[in-house]
Amino acid sequence: MVRRLVAFLAALVLAVEAVGIVIINVILGTVVKNQDMSLAGTDPEAMSKGTWVLGGVSGLFLLLCAVFLVLTGARDRAPGRVARALLICCAVVHGVLGALTVGLVGWGAFAWMMVALGLIVLALVAYGPRPAAPGPRPEPEQPAAPAPA
Repeated sequence: MVRRLVAFLAALVLAVEAVGIVIINVILGTVVKNQDMSLAGTDPEAMSKGTWVLGGVSGLFLLLCAVFLVLTGARDRAPGRVARALLICCAVVHGVLGALTVGLVGWGAFAWMMVALGLIVLALVAYGPRPAAPGPRPEPEQPAAPAPA
């Protein structure tokens, strides 16, 4: 029961994060476009469109991970290979971005990233492989009789 709750909570956190990432990137892209900012002569239009695309791709990735977590919780089964690989990738990204956000954004953002990382890892571990059930043990082999001479 707890692992279902963890999977659903992780999905909810990732969905909220996806919306936040998209909104932040749209705002940043709009600011770059309106201010006519340039980085080393780069076209501001290309920079703003790139920011919008990055926000959209990041949001879709997070939503895809959230969908896999919802399916995992609804089925109460471990995610498949592709879903597990995507969730591991998402956990690694959260760890790296969490380390970067301490200096750039602050401790609140770091805490959010670490909560998301913890929920993803907990969902992966909770639905990990089960140990083999103990079954009847085979009889130990009796030593063979010595060969006749």
